[in-house]
Amino acid sequence: MATDEAAQAYLHSRGITALPVTIIDDDEVVIGYYPKKLIPALKLDIEVDLSGKTRWLAEKYDTVLGATLRAIGQLSDEQLQQRLPWRERWTLRDLLMHVLSIPELAWLSHRHGSMSTEDMRASDTRLRDVRTSEAMAAYGDRVRQQIIAFLQSNDTAAFERVVPAHYGGEVTVLELLTIILSHSTHHLKQAYWFIADELGTPPINPATDEDLEGIVTPAALF
Repeated sequence: MATDEAAQAYLHSRGITALPVTIIDDDEVVIGYYPKKLIPALKLDIEVDLSGKTRWLAEKYDTVLGATLRAIGQLSDEQLQQRLPWRERWTLRDLLMHVLSIPELAWLSHRHGSMSTEDMRASDTRLRDVRTSEAMAAYGDRVRQQIIAFLQSNDTAAFERVVPAHYGGEVTVLELLTIILSHSTHHLKQAYWFIADELGTPPINPATDEDLEGIVTPAALF
């Protein structure tokens, strides 16, 4: 493995500021968590079994996106337009749509070949008229069903497709979905805080710590 300085220099040369990177013998560079490359490059005597990972991801996406839909369902359209104190350009609607739309983009990366900032901007434009609680719930349920069906498809080629992503660098689609699961869960927890503390309404049937077990999120919400 190369030094942290070498890794930082390589990232800087690619215009990337903060990603996992492995440099092997000062020659081969692997950006992101990419076991298909890392295992042979590091001569590791292990095999990657995707079956357990896809089952777990399907269950957790069902849980997190289902909990997001329940949160949306308890909110009025007026409440959804409340501004967030930590991100003033965003409303609660924007936060909850982000929880739903970022997983959709991670899933779509197996078709599009990327999850870039341009992809994210195009998604925001496509979804800008999804503003009511009813419309958001319908959209979110479609996303939930599509992701679960994909994860249950046993499509190994799609799972292992490597895509450049705003979150994670060069990662497989399955790794990207894992990263985004944590990302959306963190934002769902922020939404729970806002609903309880700013709107003064306890979340109805929220996801529990047990439900979210195994999903890594920052200890602090903000």
